[in-house]
Amino acid sequence: MWKEKEEKKEEISLKELCGDDAKLYDCLSNCLYLNPLAAISKKDLDILTEEAEKSGNFRPAMDKAIFEAAQNAGERERYIKVIQNLAPKTIHALEQEKEKVEKEGLTDQAASLGRRIEYQKFMSERAEDIINVASKFYNEKLVELGENGRREAREKGRQKGEREERSIGELEKAGREARKKKRRGN
Repeated sequence: MWKEKEEKKEEISLKELCGDDAKLYDCLSNCLYLNPLAAISKKDLDILTEEAEKSGNFRPAMDKAIFEAAQNAGERERYIKVIQNLAPKTIHALEQEKEKVEKEGLTDQAASLGRRIEYQKFMSERAEDIINVASKFYNEKLVELGENGRREAREKGRQKGEREERSIGELEKAGREARKKKRRGN
């Protein structure tokens, strides 16, 4: 239940960042991550792009480009060009995949691929807007993740302290009992 409320909170936050632009919200709600540090590849963007050229899967490279653009405000123009370069390649790969699944009669998958193609077209046209909103969204996420990390570290420290106190208490109790036995024996 708590997780569900948290996700709704994040959704509202993204919605607020997108304002009345429903198409921007729709696109970003399908491509931004609540935990970008866990979801986005640690590999260099150039390596991800090379891998995408071979595999036809441009999603990791596109995700990395959006995330890096959000983190490097001074290089936004460069990342806008990267996104605009990756989008047509992604569209081409998705169109080929869509043709294949249509031939197999998989209409649900074809429809999903059609939506992904539309997202890529939108991303190419509105790369700057996407980066602006992604920047605010990811910066907020990274602050939250940092706070969560500090909170978890404090909790672990508190638990360690409690274990140490229990251990010391047990040692003191054992020492008292040993002294009592010794006195009784004398």
